[in-house]
Amino acid sequence: TSEGCRRGPAAGLTTLQGADALGAASPKAGVLVAGVIARLVPAWASSPLFFFLPSQMRTRGQGANGQAAAPNVEPPQTARPSQALSSIASENRSLWLWTLAAAGVGALVAFGAAIKEPATRSPVFISSVTGLVAFYGVDALIPTFASKFLKKGIAGKDLNKKGTEHGEVPVPESAGVAVGLVFLVCLAFQQILHTPSSEWLINYNAGLACICFSLFLGFVDDVLDIPWRYKLVLPTFGSLPLLTAYTGHTWIVMPRPLRLVLGVDILELGPLYYLFMAMLAVFCTNSINILAGINGLEAGQTYVIGCAVLVHNLTQLQSLQDPIDNERRDAHLFSVFVMIPLLGSCLGLLKHNWFPSRVFVGDTFTYFAGMTFAVAGILGHFSETLLLFFLPQVINFVYSIPQLFKFPGFPCPRHRLPKCDPKTQLLYPSDCENGWFKNSRGSPHMNCNLVNLALRLGGPCTEPELLHRLLAFQVACCMLGFAVRYALTGVYKDV
Repeated sequence: TSEGCRRGPAAGLTTLQGADALGAASPKAGVLVAGVIARLVPAWASSPLFFFLPSQMRTRGQGANGQAAAPNVEPPQTARPSQALSSIASENRSLWLWTLAAAGVGALVAFGAAIKEPATRSPVFISSVTGLVAFYGVDALIPTFASKFLKKGIAGKDLNKKGTEHGEVPVPESAGVAVGLVFLVCLAFQQILHTPSSEWLINYNAGLACICFSLFLGFVDDVLDIPWRYKLVLPTFGSLPLLTAYTGHTWIVMPRPLRLVLGVDILELGPLYYLFMAMLAVFCTNSINILAGINGLEAGQTYVIGCAVLVHNLTQLQSLQDPIDNERRDAHLFSVFVMIPLLGSCLGLLKHNWFPSRVFVGDTFTYFAGMTFAVAGILGHFSETLLLFFLPQVINFVYSIPQLFKFPGFPCPRHRLPKCDPKTQLLYPSDCENGWFKNSRGSPHMNCNLVNLALRLGGPCTEPELLHRLLAFQVACCMLGFAVRYALTGVYKDV
């Protein structure tokens, strides 16, 4: 796996900037969501940089010309005592997990309570029980699975700690197996609340089979170390249960600007719609798998996107008017029933995977998490909105194309992680040959992913600081997605 940390104390932690401001930003009644956002990103609010880097850190580890310091030049930082850092890590872990939990619960309560129809509102809150079950189930199962994986040798070393004593400690991989198992059990029980018709039951079971298939393929990838060129194809097989059993419509509502040009309001796509579903499954699965390598990043981005999807579904359920459009209601309720246990599972995983990580999520988690979003977007009929929430993943995928398809001069190593200075625990961008990236003529290209780009634009930083930047960027993009989605309502499409 391309991520890494160890069980217990680890070097490379930093104090969370703006802790006082974070504690003071308690949300007021009626503005819970705004309060949560204010608590989540105060450390970067005053920064002019694209990735919300605090201004006092902008020159850390940089040369006089603003470029990243060469690897043979010791950055102006001192080594950090691991005992003190482990205490800071424990405090920051609890702080961030409570913040993320407040965001998810706040979104569910605030937007769910505004649903007018009791027949729709009641199942939403009843299904929230599965979120709690998923959280405690994952939290309880991961230590058991971790010890078994260690005994079987399914473990890896922290590549972001290479050169330190912590980088030599094996860490259990494939923790996504425990997460996926609990999630599938919760999702199966959700059928009790969501079986409006035999047609929906077929689609529901097909979606569940897709997620289960992807979980299996992800574990196979973790064990067999499948090359990248095959990883891009595997999700296609994972989507087969949904493609073969899909009984929904295969038409799309045309955007208003195109209706006058084409002269139709609804366009029947037929087989092209099935091709679109397969491509969406491939993208969602691989996009999370590609944007990885930092403790907590895979589960963190999944949690943020899941919260955004949940809020979108709840707002759509709020807008239902008499007579109720049952098809639209059932579609968004299905997505709600999928997202709630997913959020609970991710939060339980983050308790063990947040920096300093005690387990690696593995491709097992990224495969099944991506397929879960694809299934929710397809059966919930909001795939365009889903792609807006995936903006960082879209940027990362497009930016990674030269390496993924091995353009001349862009080799694709197995791990495209940053390089760590073992003395300061600062991360620096890496090049295509897994060396230190030097911004000079004739040197290899920088590894093309958002993780290295964040370090290139924002400057070197520790691993938790880099995680904070990337998750803050994910939150900002989801907010932008909402703004674009609702600004175009009535202009681009009717709803």
